[in-house]
Amino acid sequence: MVAKDKQRIATAFANGNVPARGSESVAGAETISTEGELANTLLASRTGMREKVRQWWPYYAMMAPGLLFFFIWHYVPIWEAKMAFENVRIIPPNIWVGWKNFEVLFASPIFYQVLANTLIISGMKILFVFPVPIMVALLLNEVRSGKLRGAVQSAIYLPHFLSWVVIAGVFIALLSPTDGAVNQIQTAMGFEPVNYMTNTGTIRWVLVVSEIWRSAGWDSLLYLAAIFAIDPQLYEAAEMDGANRWQKIWHVTIPGIVPTIATLFILNMGMFLSADLNQVINMQNAVNASTIDIIDTYVYRMGLSTGEYALATAAGLFKAVIGMTLVLVSHFVSKRLTGKGVW
Repeated sequence: MVAKDKQRIATAFANGNVPARGSESVAGAETISTEGELANTLLASRTGMREKVRQWWPYYAMMAPGLLFFFIWHYVPIWEAKMAFENVRIIPPNIWVGWKNFEVLFASPIFYQVLANTLIISGMKILFVFPVPIMVALLLNEVRSGKLRGAVQSAIYLPHFLSWVVIAGVFIALLSPTDGAVNQIQTAMGFEPVNYMTNTGTIRWVLVVSEIWRSAGWDSLLYLAAIFAIDPQLYEAAEMDGANRWQKIWHVTIPGIVPTIATLFILNMGMFLSADLNQVINMQNAVNASTIDIIDTYVYRMGLSTGEYALATAAGLFKAVIGMTLVLVSHFVSKRLTGKGVW
């Protein structure tokens, strides 16, 4: 449609003169009719939107704080990512230095150690933490007693509502080499006590176990919702064919939640280089810092402790670009293998 026709539609819509189909001359009937249909569609869309806002405004109001939070802390700072390419000065303006901050970053041996720690910890979490909520959801779905299921769900959901400060205190107490419950059991069994929180060979496993304890129950909710959405007739058909419980899980339940698994895996890959700053910073101490120092703690230390804002921004931008790349790669691989992706 030419620009003049678009202008006529906009003018007719603004003035409320919505042309009716078939009331124009034969020469311009088709064009005016198209204009009328588009204008009517726009008018109906705008009216429908107003009705929805009027009807659901309490829910939009409840969404507003969350949207405002994400806008302020996740979208507005995107503009300041340009600091990665600048020499930040206390008195503006900053000086553009191009890729210099990235050259300094990639020339630092500390950054490569931090990157290696992040990859190892994140890889361990993907391998050992990600499958656990799926197994928890499958097990909960097989519990036939409603009271027992409710009790188990309440128990395993509770850790999600505890902060990492509390959880770190719990694990430090449990794993204490002198009076911790774990080491007391080991001593009773004839083994030597181990200081898990300072042992560089065990601290990463402490991160994995504490992450499972905190998130497995809560994350299983998504998979439980996907399981409940599976058509019950599929189970009935499988039972008529003689399938036992395990066969129904393998051939009905798991294929039914594959789209949810694929979507959550892709989203987890986007956060692959995060490795959970709150968890690590509360579990970290002077002895194990070299083993669990990750990109986020490096950014925190460089930005807030030493004032190297440009270098910290460069590291953060590097992590963001890698995260976006992993999301895209995971999406296309998932689409190729399972036919499901984020979009």
